[in-house]
Amino acid sequence: IEQTAASMEQLTATVKQNADNAHHASKLAQEASIKASDGGQTVSGVVKTMGAISTSSKKISEITAVINSIAFQTNILALNAAVEAARAGEQGRGFAVVASEVRTLASRSAQAAKEIEGLISESVRLIDLGSDEVATAGKTMSTIVDAVASVTHIMQEIAAASDEQSRGITQVSQAISEMDKVTQQNASLVEEASAAAVSLEEQAARLTEAVDVFRLHKHSVSAEPRGAGEPVSFATV
Repeated sequence: IEQTAASMEQLTATVKQNADNAHHASKLAQEASIKASDGGQTVSGVVKTMGAISTSSKKISEITAVINSIAFQTNILALNAAVEAARAGEQGRGFAVVASEVRTLASRSAQAAKEIEGLISESVRLIDLGSDEVATAGKTMSTIVDAVASVTHIMQEIAAASDEQSRGITQVSQAISEMDKVTQQNASLVEEASAAAVSLEEQAARLTEAVDVFRLHKHSVSAEPRGAGEPVSFATV
């Protein structure tokens, strides 16, 4: 029982250590769950921001399209003004120069608008691609958050079970310790009873010897003839 009690103490220590480890792991899982949740919220915010940028870029693209249309119309108007100035002859020469400058500016505006539209279109394409990737990352983060939450729940259950097991093992260990004490007490009582039995056996042996001596002495006395008036002698025990 002493060996069993020692083994139970070692098992109790092991179970307690497992319970402590389970609590520590549960705490780490909770922290990971919080961080994963924060990461998921961050990714969700990035997705919204990318969506807003994409919307703004599309609006800018629409504005550049309007600018391009205005430049095209301005170019046509400048061309018509140049034709009218040519018809006016010498009086319309100055107006023709202005119309030519307007056409040049309109052409440059149209070219710039096309370049801006091209850049915006590429930016929109990249933003859409980034939005898709961020959205995928957001879904992945959501999956991770759910998985970490599940792990946290499982670790909490393991920690609770470890605590229950630790309490049960402690109770069993206490019961075995009590049994060990009772067994030791019983062993002491058995030793005392054994010593008493030995003492009784010795006393019985001495008593038997005394009785045997008494019997032999009595037999000797009864066998010898006594003379008249001779006193009877008795054996002294």
